[in-house]
Amino acid sequence: MAARTQISFASFNLYNLNLPGKAIYQDTDGWSQEEYDRKIEWAATILKTMPARVWGFQELWHEDALKAVFEKAGLADDYDILTPPNHNGSRIVCAAAVEKGLLDGEPEWMVNFPENFILQSTGDDPQTPDMKISIDKFSRPALRFSIKPRAEGESISIYVAHLKSKSPSDIWREGWYRADTDFYKRHRTHLGYTISTIRRSAEASALRMLIIEELKDTDRPLVVIGDLNDSQLSNTLNILTGQPNYLVSGLSKGGTDTGLYTVATLEEYRSLRDVYYTHIYQNIKESLDHILVSQEFYDASRKRIWAYKGMEITNDHLNTDNHKQTGTSDHGVVKATFEYRPI
Repeated sequence: MAARTQISFASFNLYNLNLPGKAIYQDTDGWSQEEYDRKIEWAATILKTMPARVWGFQELWHEDALKAVFEKAGLADDYDILTPPNHNGSRIVCAAAVEKGLLDGEPEWMVNFPENFILQSTGDDPQTPDMKISIDKFSRPALRFSIKPRAEGESISIYVAHLKSKSPSDIWREGWYRADTDFYKRHRTHLGYTISTIRRSAEASALRMLIIEELKDTDRPLVVIGDLNDSQLSNTLNILTGQPNYLVSGLSKGGTDTGLYTVATLEEYRSLRDVYYTHIYQNIKESLDHILVSQEFYDASRKRIWAYKGMEITNDHLNTDNHKQTGTSDHGVVKATFEYRPI
């Protein structure tokens, strides 16, 4: 395998990409043939105009649909497409595409939280009541795989994740809700938001546990790609990243063993203002799609291997809401590029 001086990662929410006529949640009809064709065409255009060596995808329902995107883009022979075996449109998962020759080992999809993951506490003081959260699975299986961009270099661990949506969880089906509908219907939204937040926080913590176990006392580069459904300064991202200290002096004295650095922040240090957003809801622009990197990708780290080169965002399609008619995603596409430049 020839040595390469650059590596790039991209995150792409496919907006429920399934074959035409297959059910998507409660929509039993799914995409029409015309709608599906537009989605394939638009996604293929993204792949061609925003080339990346590693793609992380979210909201994939059928492996054949993703393969169709790469066929349409003329890239089917250039990538290994990573989907679960027999992924036939009945559930939603994370997926990936890796430039041929990069993949190191076999991918794995993690459904369950780590066995020793516990969210339980008797409180910090006598006034604090007991708490126990009994969540043990990811809403969307997280994908983990490794790549080896340089034959003589260290492999890079990559996680593709899709954390619980910020939308309020539907609670009207719950027995306790139906037992007193007149009361709970007034509180349906805020309770739904709370449940979503707790679930997303638990997923972030479980993923963080996996990441720490892999990074602790090692020099292995690691990247997280995904729709994390929260902004870069949110509690969700704080849980995932460990809130490492950013040095802007360029003296290569920084870095932290298990911390993750957001590409959004790395880009802000090179920009006059923050113009990074990947989602619009009720006219509020937010960054929900992220690329997080370990200290081996951080310019000011003592253990830098890959230097940050820049970030690209495709988000003009978010200016309209007719994603079903245009075939576009309801999320922006994020790409980060790094250059091989050991400290």
